Amino acid sequence: MTISFHGAARTVTGSKHLLSLSNGKKYLLDCGMFQGMGKETDMLNRHWGFEPEEVSALILSHAHIDHSGLIPKLVKDGFRGNIFCTPATKDLTAILLEDSAGIQEGDVKYVNKRRAAEGLPYLKPLYTTEDAMASLQAFHGVEYGEWYRVDEFVEVLFTDAGHIIGSAAVNLRITDGAKQHRITFSGDIGRYRDIILKSPSDFPQADVILIESTYGNSLHDMHLTTPDILLQWIEKSCLQKKGKLILPAFSVGRTQEILFALNQLEVERRLPELEYFVDSPLSVEATEVIKRFPGNFNKSIQKLMETDNDPFSFRGLKYIKSVEESKMLNFRNGPCVIISASGMADAGRIKHHISNNIENSRNTILMTGYCEPNSLGGRLMAGAKEVKIFGVLHEVHAEIGAIRSMSAHGDFEDLSQWLACQDPNQVQKLFLVHGEYDVQQQFQQRLMKKGFKDVEIPERHTTHSV
Repeated sequence: MTISFHGAARTVTGSKHLLSLSNGKKYLLDCGMFQGMGKETDMLNRHWGFEPEEVSALILSHAHIDHSGLIPKLVKDGFRGNIFCTPATKDLTAILLEDSAGIQEGDVKYVNKRRAAEGLPYLKPLYTTEDAMASLQAFHGVEYGEWYRVDEFVEVLFTDAGHIIGSAAVNLRITDGAKQHRITFSGDIGRYRDIILKSPSDFPQADVILIESTYGNSLHDMHLTTPDILLQWIEKSCLQKKGKLILPAFSVGRTQEILFALNQLEVERRLPELEYFVDSPLSVEATEVIKRFPGNFNKSIQKLMETDNDPFSFRGLKYIKSVEESKMLNFRNGPCVIISASGMADAGRIKHHISNNIENSRNTILMTGYCEPNSLGGRLMAGAKEVKIFGVLHEVHAEIGAIRSMSAHGDFEDLSQWLACQDPNQVQKLFLVHGEYDVQQQFQQRLMKKGFKDVEIPERHTTHSV
């Protein structure tokens, strides 16, 4: 059996890992979209490195677009198998893929206006809303904690990864001829002691492990709580400078964490009297889906919900749905807080908010999670003095900040704790995926010191025997 790495290999986005059996059967782990890779992004998302029609089944770890975002294109390009994931991932992926298609169609339409004026050929989206909806017919929900037979060669067990609602580590029992393989793919590992979700679960002993490594060389800052940090930025940006505080945030996971923190400030009577806007129809839908799966919440949140049936709501919160309402936010002069997707600021309404507010020194753009270095968010965090948005160059006068403690990805200690249930002597190979190469090299050395003997960092489109 072989494993080929076609995304999230020495980079963070585009998760796609192909298992190939000696009988010709192929199984894909995740089908993610590359994000924030600059001019390379479109090309990377259009070329697979394998033939979609040859894939027997897709097993999806969770709903985030860098893990699920190319599923409609996979189906459009010939994949005819089933897609297996947890029920919450199935529901979340449905709204995320429809939204992704809408963003692509809108962005391409916007870009094509400029290309037409320059005499350039039109671009086409990777897939349409119709393609996204068609792909949903292949999804099958599988509960946590039960072995499920994919076919005569493969069984899958989902264990809670604690990253977002429905996120799972993918545990496989594979029969390849006379040989049995035990393979675990981490997906994205969340944080132990998360304020909303359960901690990641232990998982069965594996022979081969694919583990994410986004923060494999660092520890998250735990000195201040998220509500305290948010309050500091609100007071500085809105009360002192009388400007807007703009928070790029992923619609699934990060937006709900911010809302929960603001709700906590209100409960403690510390929330400033301002207007708080969530400008993302997807965030509204995602929040409603997340509320349907309270069993994924930790005991503290389940206890809280006995007295507060909506821990994601508070005084002053307003949801923006229409494009017209979104545009009207640009004409507001008074202080307010705007939460909008996407988290890397590379797509969606947040790009318009940043382009309209980045040249005003009263305003603040506060990044709330990991950003690819080439993404708009990544360039802002790196200190860029000028950025190009929708082809227009903007000077950066707004204050740029970041909340390091809000990452939904586990740090080195979380990743190590997740691996603690494993006997390193029984792990034949450990592959590092979903991370930047310099971080992975440091993580590799740390894991070898913990007793894992064969730790590899695969390159994109390389194939490894197991």
